[in-house]
Amino acid sequence: MNFDDLKNEWNAENPEESNISSDMLKIKQAHTPIDKIRAKMKHEFFYQLFFLVLMAFIPYIFGFSALINRVFMMTYSITCGFTAYYFFKFYIFYKNSYNLSMDTRKNILWFYYEMKLNIELYKALTYIVAFISVGFLTAFVFIEKASVFSRILNKLSPVYILLNCFVTILVIGAITELWAWFYYGKYLKQVKKVIDELDYE
Repeated sequence: MNFDDLKNEWNAENPEESNISSDMLKIKQAHTPIDKIRAKMKHEFFYQLFFLVLMAFIPYIFGFSALINRVFMMTYSITCGFTAYYFFKFYIFYKNSYNLSMDTRKNILWFYYEMKLNIELYKALTYIVAFISVGFLTAFVFIEKASVFSRILNKLSPVYILLNCFVTILVIGAITELWAWFYYGKYLKQVKKVIDELDYE
């Protein structure tokens, strides 16, 4: 093999090496949003745990009657059950994300789709807890403020009540979607951008 052949082979190999280093740079770019998502998951676990413990003292803070206290304990137990399931799933995902080295497209892709799934689970939990809270507040009004509530209810039209329920659902949905996007979605979008760039190349 002469010098010209070696030179041609060397020139042919350079684009591949350049492409590999370019891919590695993109993979490194994905680390920043992934690290931010992990940090936010860790913080949110402690925030939610704190508020869950704080909720246990609500009957004592507001001085609930014995009947309302029983209703509250039922709804609180259901909320804790759903939240415990969510915590368990989130913790498994969080732990597994550290067991993988995020230095390949395959692992970044796994993180992206698993995180998307966990965000949907997160939103579902938020809807469940919100509607459990609305159910408890309704029970509280019916039991504790029945006379006042019935007088107000008689003055309201069924159309107004249905419209109010519809608006409440919309508000809960909008807050949930916006919070999920603000807290996780924007970072997940950055990860997806890196994946798309790697796919394109």
